[in-house]
Amino acid sequence: MSRYRPLPAPLNRPIRLAVLISGGGTTLVNLAEKIRNGTLNAQIPLVVASRADCGGIQRAAEWNLPCEVIQRKTFASLDDFSSAIFDHCRRADVDLVICGGFLALLKVPDDFHGRIINIHPSLIPAFCGQGFHGTKVHQAALDRGAKVSGCTVHFVDDEFDHGPIIVQKTVPVLDDDSASTLAARVFEQECEALPEAIRLFASGKLEVEGSRVRVLQ
Repeated sequence: MSRYRPLPAPLNRPIRLAVLISGGGTTLVNLAEKIRNGTLNAQIPLVVASRADCGGIQRAAEWNLPCEVIQRKTFASLDDFSSAIFDHCRRADVDLVICGGFLALLKVPDDFHGRIINIHPSLIPAFCGQGFHGTKVHQAALDRGAKVSGCTVHFVDDEFDHGPIIVQKTVPVLDDDSASTLAARVFEQECEALPEAIRLFASGKLEVEGSRVRVLQ
């Protein structure tokens, strides 16, 4: 069974993040706020938007964060699309790539293996995979009669919502919940889970063995 350390030693500087977005940029804003208030020792030298009309582009501008628009439809293949994104990540000298509401599939190159994480608004493996995003995830949890939901931060591989799990946080599903009220409760936990995972990565405390992530002491 393969075992590896995504980051073999703690960083003695702010971790450099690329944040990939496809929607409103709420995850991006959460990270920017955590950086500003001093609870996350990080920098965001690159934002990548997969759609030219996504609201996160304006959010990036409001925070003076450089943003590149790289759309899947303008590339002939997944490999070309992914190469364009990771070429920008290399030029920005990022340590870790964050998929924050990023809806496009990626082909992960060797030098970014174990250096990409995603935040998903369910407890993977429930309500995840292609097509499960936004309120669709929360409506699916309600339709199934789930009693708890939550969020998952995981390493990214070449499949949707599939890589080793780093952090999960739970919330109750209430009898009178709608998809929007459940989404709001889950997002509160996302705002804590993603920075926690980034801190663990930057500390060099994560070890991946097969599909399991261990936090080293």
